[in-house]
Amino acid sequence: MKNILLNFISNYISLTEEEMNAIFSLDIFRSVKKGTILLREGQKSKESYFVLKGCIRTYFLIDGEEKTTAFYTEMEALTPPCVISQTPSEYYVSCLEDTILVASNADMEAEMNSKFPKFEIMCRKLSEELLAKQRIDFDEFKTSSPEQRYLNLLHKRPDLIQRVPQHQLASYLGITPQSLSRLRARIMEKSKG
Repeated sequence: MKNILLNFISNYISLTEEEMNAIFSLDIFRSVKKGTILLREGQKSKESYFVLKGCIRTYFLIDGEEKTTAFYTEMEALTPPCVISQTPSEYYVSCLEDTILVASNADMEAEMNSKFPKFEIMCRKLSEELLAKQRIDFDEFKTSSPEQRYLNLLHKRPDLIQRVPQHQLASYLGITPQSLSRLRARIMEKSKG
């Protein structure tokens, strides 16, 4: 797992031996079992997550029904808004698979940034990329039909189709599981014709 993390970091900055050792001296790696809830609505947290292996999702619980808002898989980061605002979480974060995470907090990040300023540069670049990606995803979601959303998902994140339970996928797309089944059947028919 260390190599996976180092390879990812090397896309942004190069590390010295001292910097690598500093990263690994922190207690950042977490192996988490499928079904584990990392964060609950109403709970406060200081942890940000980076998925090395596995899949986590965020969801709201509205009138007893789960409303999935996002999936995070390998090489994706999640900082729940409650970490930044230091308020109770409005949603849940749970593991859909056995997952290996890097978990960090603001204190760790501040310490690393002060010792090694280039980490701050990397974090800024990552934040900018993530913000741009989320904006594009949000705009696409708001301006597309359920069929377009599903086709976008097939194109951009085909792994989710196999990894995620259909009812959670439907919720993420903003439709019912029955609508998802009909939509998939319709797409299959079109591809045959």
